[in-house]
Amino acid sequence: MISSYWLKRRQPYWTRLEELLARLQTQGFHGLNRSELRELGLLYRQTATDLAAVRGDPLSRQQAGYLNQLLGRAHNNIYSGQKSSAGGVLRFYARDYGPAFRQLLPYTALATFIFVLGGFLGMALAFSNPDFMREFLGPQMVATIDRREMWTHSIMGVQPQTSSFIMTNNLTVTFLAFASGMAAGLGTVYVLFFNGLLLGVIGSACWLSGMSAKLWSFVAPHGVLELPAIFIAGGAGLRLAEALLFPGNLSRRDSLAAGGKQAARLVVGTIPMLVVAGIIEAFFSPSAAPLALKFGLAAALFTVLVAYLARGGRGGEAKDQQAPGTA
Repeated sequence: MISSYWLKRRQPYWTRLEELLARLQTQGFHGLNRSELRELGLLYRQTATDLAAVRGDPLSRQQAGYLNQLLGRAHNNIYSGQKSSAGGVLRFYARDYGPAFRQLLPYTALATFIFVLGGFLGMALAFSNPDFMREFLGPQMVATIDRREMWTHSIMGVQPQTSSFIMTNNLTVTFLAFASGMAAGLGTVYVLFFNGLLLGVIGSACWLSGMSAKLWSFVAPHGVLELPAIFIAGGAGLRLAEALLFPGNLSRRDSLAAGGKQAARLVVGTIPMLVVAGIIEAFFSPSAAPLALKFGLAAALFTVLVAYLARGGRGGEAKDQQAPGTA
């Protein structure tokens, strides 16, 4: 039997949920700051638990009806599927993506480490066992490198089509690194490690043939965007795996919902990086531009990216920290 003391103690939380819903209906999601949005989600889940408890008491039908109606309003507002505007997209990248990236930075760092580990292993195997290098890359590519030719010369003839193909391929690899987190993270680790291994073997083969400058002047202009995008997606996949394997005090379903939301926001932010990288890879990286210009562009792009990820959304974070928390 539900006690009156319990109902009185829970009432302020239900009242607070009503207040947030009223503001949400009149001002939209932009009327709530980040801490209030988190509070809204927490109150929604807590009220759902309260409703389950109240339904078990035949004497609390009135409270059950009230909570059922309150949850219905909350559900309709939270999952209303409001249309995204161009302003909302810009606000996401200007205000929200930087903090989202920094929150999951340890996962991205781990994904980067896995890729680099694969790269070092690829280098070690290529230098210690040339037969492995030939088998791994295939005879056609090895023959091209032995002739000191870049395998990318054909890109320049069909640039528009190539740019579209490159973007599609990069997006595929990136989202595969993310979605593979659902396989307990094993798929994410494989994608990161294999791509690192491949780059390590190719880099070693080009170094042995005296083609390092050609290779890295091709990779650098677009790679400073493409590789971080893959690392970020890999970090998102690892976050997804953690939510699946270690739900903590949450149910596995709630843990996946929370972790998946964080991870998905992280991956969405890589799309502009991959689009720009695909254009550069098709039109500029394989060109005959001077090496200094190629490496200069790479340095400039990487500096802008690091500054954006490190500083983006700092103003929004400060506002949220100043806002009083009531959850």
